[in-house]
Amino acid sequence: MRPLEGVRVVELAHVAAGPFAGMLLADLGADVVKVEPPTGDQMRVWPPFADDGAERFSHNFASVNRNKRSVVADLKDPDDLARVRELVAAADVVVENYRPGVLDRLGLGYDTVREGHRGLVYCSISGYGLTSPYVDHGAYDVVIQGMSGLMSVTGEPDGGPVKAGVPVGDFTAGLYAAYTIAALLPQVRGSGTSTRIDCPMLDCLLGVSALQTSEYWGSGAEPRRLGTAHPRNAPYQGFQAADGAFTVAAGNDRLWVAVAEVVGLAELVDDPRFRTQLDRVHHQHELEALLQARFAEEKREHWLTALRARGVPCGPVNGFGEILADPHVEATGLVADLDVPVAGPTPTVVFPVRIEGAEPRLDRGAPRLGADTEVYDEWAAR
Repeated sequence: MRPLEGVRVVELAHVAAGPFAGMLLADLGADVVKVEPPTGDQMRVWPPFADDGAERFSHNFASVNRNKRSVVADLKDPDDLARVRELVAAADVVVENYRPGVLDRLGLGYDTVREGHRGLVYCSISGYGLTSPYVDHGAYDVVIQGMSGLMSVTGEPDGGPVKAGVPVGDFTAGLYAAYTIAALLPQVRGSGTSTRIDCPMLDCLLGVSALQTSEYWGSGAEPRRLGTAHPRNAPYQGFQAADGAFTVAAGNDRLWVAVAEVVGLAELVDDPRFRTQLDRVHHQHELEALLQARFAEEKREHWLTALRARGVPCGPVNGFGEILADPHVEATGLVADLDVPVAGPTPTVVFPVRIEGAEPRLDRGAPRLGADTEVYDEWAAR
């Protein structure tokens, strides 16, 4: 059995953070039922699409909604609302990312649905959480990245703030939500006492910014944008070889000596500017210039081979096409085909943590809108 086999989850969520949390629970075996409005989750209309002329299906939607079932409900319709309440009454978990207060007004808020429930984990994901002065403000990933401080440390030193290319505000909150739900389930099911999770995107991004917040509290200075460089290690950044970019992470003195010898600049080891880690960080612009001049003389694979031979952590700067074709991905089984509506067998990145004796769950592709009405009878019968 999968770890969450037999756990019933109602997902009242759209776009990214809530659906990602729901998918993680589904990957671990939960029966996740996605309740969508008649127009569907907003992400269903995000390109690129698989299109056979009669129907189209969003690849973006498919990427965060596998292993789920879908029902359609107009929550302003009394009959539809009653059916969803029945699903919640039969569920172990609710994951929702409506703006705070919306589900309360519809009669699906925590204080309403917990009454008489045998034990429910009710997880609310929002931009700022339920106790914030910004509780009524809307939030999307870019807003949270900017407000959290993340954009202030992302980008080149002489450039403006840069958004991370991956929506880390959404997916970090989804990870925290799924982790906390899984942790609370045994307690709630054992006690029969329901509990609510308040999962703010802003707080979750600050939670993974531990090095930056501790730097601020410890020094009183705002952490800065450093491009690919590191505030406490050098050389620990990206460089440009003759034919492409790569990264080097010489995180201690031994590795620094190896880098200096590989590039033919062993004399730098005893240079007062670079003798200790703190010295190298203080003079890292000078160090970068010296190393970059050497790295530009040879192709990337030359440097990666030589550095790896000395045990120096390093790697290419890949595009997604390159990393998805990398031998690592094949060897670890990270990508597998999943049956996606309209598209048919389509590659997907499976649940990335390997569990001994278990294969990644891939028995359901992302559902067509409202395709699983049988769930109402199934859940009511048990």
